Amino acid sequence: MSRSKQAIGLVVILAICFSAAAVGSVATAPNIPTWYAALAKPSWNPPNWLFGPVWTMLYVCMSVAAWLVWRQGGLRQAHRPLSLFAVQLVLNAAWSWLFFGFQMPGVAFVEVLVLLAAIAATTVAFWSRSKAAGMLMLPYLGWVAFASVLNFTIWRLNA
Repeated sequence: MSRSKQAIGLVVILAICFSAAAVGSVATAPNIPTWYAALAKPSWNPPNWLFGPVWTMLYVCMSVAAWLVWRQGGLRQAHRPLSLFAVQLVLNAAWSWLFFGFQMPGVAFVEVLVLLAAIAATTVAFWSRSKAAGMLMLPYLGWVAFASVLNFTIWRLNA
């Protein structure tokens, strides 16, 4: 595969991932200073300013991971792992709508568990094709595991 095709592939994958982030952000951003600010949260809740940089780093890492898998043979040879990647990306955006947009932390908690399983499956599938790709998914898996506990705690504190 030529360098230009690889570069275009990376740009496309980054655009897809950050488009999913933008879809989630539409539901998230307007509700942070209002609904989310009024919720009871645990003392270990990260400050709001931390979420943007963390998610930016995670989207870059997951994009590079998908690109590493894609460049080893394109969509045809990496259909299964990239399909899993697409599923977890849709679930990622959907969580923001359930939690922030529809303000349903209980339903969002159930969904984030499905998301966590999808990320784990994607990580395993990526790892089998590229150890580096699998490793790049680990911070995302860890953050979403933490977010799952935070989601559950916020739901219970505000039920």
